[in-house]
Amino acid sequence: MALGKKVAVIGAGNMGEALIAGMLASKAAAPEEIHATDVAAERLDQIKARYGIRTGTDNRAAASWSEIVILAVEPQVLDNVLDDLRAVLTEAKLILSVAAGYPIARIVSHLTPGVRVVRCMPNTPSAVRAGVSALAWVDTVSEEDERLARAIFESVGEGVVVEERLMDAVTGLSGSGPAYVFLIIEALADGGVKMGLPRDTALGLAAQTVFGAAKMVQETGEHPGRLKDKVTSPGGTTIAGLHELERGRLRTSLMEAVEAATRRSRELAVE
Repeated sequence: MALGKKVAVIGAGNMGEALIAGMLASKAAAPEEIHATDVAAERLDQIKARYGIRTGTDNRAAASWSEIVILAVEPQVLDNVLDDLRAVLTEAKLILSVAAGYPIARIVSHLTPGVRVVRCMPNTPSAVRAGVSALAWVDTVSEEDERLARAIFESVGEGVVVEERLMDAVTGLSGSGPAYVFLIIEALADGGVKMGLPRDTALGLAAQTVFGAAKMVQETGEHPGRLKDKVTSPGGTTIAGLHELERGRLRTSLMEAVEAATRRSRELAVE
């Protein structure tokens, strides 16, 4: 779905680039409708060469030119970026922020009351258009704004709407979750190597196994516990492996990882 809007991407890092690539691939925006900025000139040269979009180092110029502004800078510099853009980030702009642990109220405090802000939490698989993004917004956001925000983030994967108070939990689960899964893939592959498989073969088997299992959960709609039971024969190999995972507290460790990451996200919001 074409946005029909000019989009400024403030911060052309990994997530900024993922959103640029997604909008272009999905035809949500054309190259001439996107203007990316960054502090690194070399990075901008790479982005311009790859995507043929407008680039520059002047955030105010890009934000003034656009109708939608995506704030894709690190949370620790967002205060300064917002202060610099205060005069141009008015009610006329739709503002999308992907800064982790940075609440909407803090964004508004740097701008003016009535600004239209959507807080977004995408994850790193957005780089391969397989991400998931949680969206939360303020009352000033219209149905059209919601449509535009969803179109942008659904260009890099799935989108879900949550209450803003749950964004830290989203960060702990889907934001940090890819790292947990990478660790699981690596550990499965190491287990295969330990049992004699070549490294490349073990890694390929592990990655595809995780991908296939996730796809089954999504496409069948069955609870993962039921799918697990279908693989688990009485007295068989799978139950022996599951017993070891339970002994090692895998389930508890993953739950505690989400809890720890959620807690850290809350801490970052007040630092």
